[in-house]
Amino acid sequence: MAGDSPSALPVQLVEQPRLQKLKEMFISKFGSAPKFYARAPGRVNLIGEHIDYCGYAVLPMAIEQDILIAVEPVQTQIVQLANINSSYLDFSTNVNNIQINKTKPQWHNYFLCGLKGIQEHFGFNNPTGMNCLLDGTIPPSSGLSSSSALVCCAGLVTLRANGKTLSKVELAEICTKSERYIGTEGGGMDQSISFLAEEGTAKLIEFSPLRATDVRLPSGATFVIANSCVEMNKAATSHYNIRVMECRLATKLLSKSKGLEWRKMLRLHDVQTKLGVSLEEMLTIVEEVLHPEPYSAEEICKCLGISLEELRSQILSQNMQDVSIFKLYQRAKHVYSEAARVLEFQKICSEAPANALQLLGELMKQSHISCREMYECSCPELDRLVDICLQFGAIGSRLTGAGWGGCTVSMVPTDKLNTFLKNVKKAYYQTDGQRLAVENNNLFATKPGRGALVFVEA
Repeated sequence: MAGDSPSALPVQLVEQPRLQKLKEMFISKFGSAPKFYARAPGRVNLIGEHIDYCGYAVLPMAIEQDILIAVEPVQTQIVQLANINSSYLDFSTNVNNIQINKTKPQWHNYFLCGLKGIQEHFGFNNPTGMNCLLDGTIPPSSGLSSSSALVCCAGLVTLRANGKTLSKVELAEICTKSERYIGTEGGGMDQSISFLAEEGTAKLIEFSPLRATDVRLPSGATFVIANSCVEMNKAATSHYNIRVMECRLATKLLSKSKGLEWRKMLRLHDVQTKLGVSLEEMLTIVEEVLHPEPYSAEEICKCLGISLEELRSQILSQNMQDVSIFKLYQRAKHVYSEAARVLEFQKICSEAPANALQLLGELMKQSHISCREMYECSCPELDRLVDICLQFGAIGSRLTGAGWGGCTVSMVPTDKLNTFLKNVKKAYYQTDGQRLAVENNNLFATKPGRGALVFVEA
């Protein structure tokens, strides 16, 4: 059930080589054994990009790649963090004085987000210290949600170490909020799937209230993830937050034009709900109200009847003060059309018509075109990778995650999988020495995995 708390599984460590190795490394690092292990998976979003923060449902699944943390609660109030990957430096801090540096999105800051979120939720006066050793298998900055998986895993670790319980939904909501400490205005998809995922099924995730519905993917096809090897860190660039702001401004202009209380409206979904119209009708309204040419800050003020000072102090966030043009028409068109594609994708999966794979593939292709042209969150390498995947037999292919780098997800007929992998490897990875060096982690078939959980030694 999605409402319960993440499960604690007793395991025989000898049957789990990765846990066994983590335990041995923990002992050599800290001089004592871990008391438990927490795991949170990465995810791939099959369709529904950049619409969660606009209030719309998305359709991700958890993947096998994950963040795994070995933990020993300690009597001191110090949290010591270490990573089995030596390029991530050790870090320690007092649990009563959590400082999260937004200017440098270093790995330990994501851990601190999850820690702080749980501490604040319970108002701990005397939180427990911990020794933690982390092992991650999600390629970093690849759009597979390595940072959110780390925030979620840290939240779960803090909860368990302090002897508390929460439902998966509560945990997802706390971790969504606490990841914003690092400065990304995320919408909640990554944290929700990390906790609510179940083996064998993708999920339609809806917001306000948060709920997850099983989506059985059609048989006969396999989803393949391919990393463009262009790294994109959401917290380190402004592209992502500018898009969030453009959607918010589009919300305000659409609301104002329809006589709604625009000052209270924050998300494109709110406009549709208030007007009580379909997504198709919202697309028509966008055509009528917004123009395709970019808006200047001055024009936005004129449309809303406010001063530049009010726009800057009341609407634009601190890091948006210098942005001079905003593309509102393109962003709103992408969001409303992508929201409709998600619902159509779910419908096809549940009705399973004979040509389901073709229909789903078409939606994935349309999604990529919209991300590339309307949302402008692709990059030349992602476009090339999508083309290569389609050329070698994918029925559908698109960028996944925030974009501007990271991965594509492709739907491939299972009987063509091996040839597909071989051809894509040759066409994209073997033409480039740097990509070739890490290709094993960069191209892989995946199936829906399970959500976050705790392991204890049996």
